[in-house]
Amino acid sequence: MQPENLHGWFSHLLPEAPGLVIDIGAGSGRDAAWFASKGYRVIAVEPSKNMRVEAQKRHDTPAIQWLSDRLPSLTATMALGVSADVVHLGAVWMHLPAADRTRAFRKLVSLTRSGGLIVMTIRDGAEDQGRGFHAADVEDIENLARAHGLVVLPRQKVADLLGRKDVQWHQIALRLPDDGTNALPILRHIILNDSKTSTYKLGLLRALCRAAAGAAGMAKDQGDDHVVVPLGLVALNWLRLYLPLLAADLPQSSLNIKGGERLDFCKESTRAILAGVVPAINLRPGATFSSQDAKIVHSALKAAAVTIRDNPAHFTTYAQGGAIFPYVAGSKTWSCGTLTLDATYLASFGALLVPRDIWRAMQRYSAWIEPSIVAEWIRIIKGYAQRMTRTLNDGAIAAAMTWIEPDRDVAIARTRALSLMDQGSLYCVWSGKQLTTQTLDMDHAFPWSAWPCGDLWNLMPSHRALNQKKKKDKLPTADLLSRSRDSVLSWWRDAYERADHLAPQFISEAKTSLPTLWQNDGLELGDIFEGMRFQRLRLWRDQQIPEWDGL
Repeated sequence: MQPENLHGWFSHLLPEAPGLVIDIGAGSGRDAAWFASKGYRVIAVEPSKNMRVEAQKRHDTPAIQWLSDRLPSLTATMALGVSADVVHLGAVWMHLPAADRTRAFRKLVSLTRSGGLIVMTIRDGAEDQGRGFHAADVEDIENLARAHGLVVLPRQKVADLLGRKDVQWHQIALRLPDDGTNALPILRHIILNDSKTSTYKLGLLRALCRAAAGAAGMAKDQGDDHVVVPLGLVALNWLRLYLPLLAADLPQSSLNIKGGERLDFCKESTRAILAGVVPAINLRPGATFSSQDAKIVHSALKAAAVTIRDNPAHFTTYAQGGAIFPYVAGSKTWSCGTLTLDATYLASFGALLVPRDIWRAMQRYSAWIEPSIVAEWIRIIKGYAQRMTRTLNDGAIAAAMTWIEPDRDVAIARTRALSLMDQGSLYCVWSGKQLTTQTLDMDHAFPWSAWPCGDLWNLMPSHRALNQKKKKDKLPTADLLSRSRDSVLSWWRDAYERADHLAPQFISEAKTSLPTLWQNDGLELGDIFEGMRFQRLRLWRDQQIPEWDGL
């Protein structure tokens, strides 16, 4: 029996204005009646006609509409075409076999509006086939939630009100993010519902997410409604995403049986990178290539850009028609010689116009959007493999889907710091203490754990004890960053600006990853510092990283 006290614990999570609730498997109708008493309109979904009739007798109110339906299909409920503010499941989940739960969860997400809640109470206990119970694991549900882009809210565990010592209940709340625009519903539709003959649409979305999260400095405003994202940047991320999948022979369409066979973008140059002629890890903004490597990289990027332009960007459309990510033509700027993957070169392939709301959603919610893309991508890959009668290893799929971050390499910055010590004195940018070879630490000003950025501008000389025991993985406060401005500018000037071989890399990395710098050709250190302050604000607002004031 479901415990009686299942409502007070999530009351504070409910929207201020009562809306629509879908109450699934309500049994006696008690939960539906509780929501109705709070002013909600309720669709009460009962698994059988007899249960529905009995519950309706007990709670006969126009605020509740009754429906006979059951998980995992929820055919009748889905046919209503409604989205609920709250989808509530009482003691239902443990009646579902494990094989049906992924399908059932997708249905629940489809029924939830942006910003809405999924609230569940599940029984904590072993499988009991005699009573139709299947073991239910809270972490499995939370993993499903993250894979579908939901925020997992704090859960709680309560004892059984009937006093059964071997029975306890978990109360779980999950929220579907809402940024106040239509961006997230559009993205969810592309990810979960849009027709696909390959994984290309998911590849485009994930490549854009990666651009929004790590290279937003390359995006330019296009009026009030769009941002212009260099197609070369999207193609660069595309290659980084697909190369591990091809190396692992994971099918990306029903025709892609092995490696890059019958994939439009996989040309001779792409296969050369796949073979290690050019290391895939070197495919990152700011990287420089010379001679034959430059030709290979350019050709591979061109093939990827053409594929993106003619396939997913062309066929990803609004319900009423029209491309969501229109293509804007570029101009050829490279023919031979040294090649640097900077903003000018990457824009030479053209650009995609990304709706501003979608771009902002990707910047703010990539931590939830990207796992949704990955989960659906894996599901599609497994579907292709099944039709090919192939068995795939889950570990191999997970490894291939993992974005390879840049190495946490501080060698260049540390070498410059030691050189400055040899020439005179070097001080901690946060405390002002003089540093020695024994006390020197290279600190990621914006912590690597929250935002893996090894750009030169983000590496600061710091006192080892302060960095490892006090700052650690915290974000410097706005006040601390302002107080440290002179120290930071002095470090940048001495370490990079006055080192001719490092100045271009320092500028290129800053323009790529920091906002507000793309339109500034005569870039000064003060401009970079302002870009750093804006990035700090974004990380603080969107990721809620703990702060450190340096006191």
